[in-house]
Amino acid sequence: MNFIETIKDRAKKDKKTIVLPETMDRRVLEAASKVLQEGIAHVILIGNSKKILEEYADLSLGEATFIDPLESDLTEELIQKLVELRREKGMTYEEAKRLLLEDYMYFACMLVKTGRADGVVSGACHSTSNTLRPALQIIKTKPGVLLVSAFFLMVVPDCEYGEHGIFVFADAGLEQNPTPDKLAAIAASSADSFQFLVQKEPIVAMLSHSTVGSAKHADVDKVVEGVRIAKESYPEYQIDGEFQLDAAIVPEVAKSKAPDSKIAGHANVLVFPDLDAGNIGYKLVQRLAKAEAYGPITQGIAAPVNDLSRGCSSDDIVGVVAITAVQAQK
Repeated sequence: MNFIETIKDRAKKDKKTIVLPETMDRRVLEAASKVLQEGIAHVILIGNSKKILEEYADLSLGEATFIDPLESDLTEELIQKLVELRREKGMTYEEAKRLLLEDYMYFACMLVKTGRADGVVSGACHSTSNTLRPALQIIKTKPGVLLVSAFFLMVVPDCEYGEHGIFVFADAGLEQNPTPDKLAAIAASSADSFQFLVQKEPIVAMLSHSTVGSAKHADVDKVVEGVRIAKESYPEYQIDGEFQLDAAIVPEVAKSKAPDSKIAGHANVLVFPDLDAGNIGYKLVQRLAKAEAYGPITQGIAAPVNDLSRGCSSDDIVGVVAITAVQAQK
């Protein structure tokens, strides 16, 4: 059984309710149909049920729960709750009403906040900021978490590296240029995510264009300091660096470039120095190695709210829904 099928099986054992707000996108509705048919999760679709069911009569959406903000009895309650939540930020009744009626992501996050759903998946036709801004405003971060970050769960076919081709790439979706303390927090959150989702021991490499001092630059210094903080603050995880990519995952290269590291050559969690590197890296692996790329998966939000690449397929969305449902079990 491959990785995503294992995730689906875990989701089925304790079914959660996931909101899919982007009902204007056929890929999302195709994914909803597959999720329902496979019994992965309960699904809430935001939109007019009559219009959606007529337009997409070829899809099996009968078991979905439809909520139309324009007609729902919940809308007034959620408006009042949003005003209460954001009153200190100047939220008015009129603004809350506009957001909930015009931006379905706000409505979806309010369903989670009020306990009517367990998670949200969006981003097929909206930007990351459109997806995550409402989540951060409404659901907020977990207590004690330094920052919200994002990772891609990569499944590389016929790959001997990582956990039989399974990796976490972080941060590849959210944090633009993390400071050393943020890099350390990303490393710890990513290790925790790998351990929970893959159910294997995380081995974390913090990446650079330098391996153990082979290059001198302020960008390298940032990663070196991040490694120091991570080792000191999160001793429960195996974290090391700074490593070039080949030294991080290829044992033969690690022996020559970082012979004193037990982690070099064996990493399955890759922490990139900035968002440019992470985003480019995951897309290279996805396209050239024909890898499955699930994400961006967020970590650090009080309930799972996950983003999608706008180039995603319906099967990619199904995978992210399954991951979101498993995260909600935690």
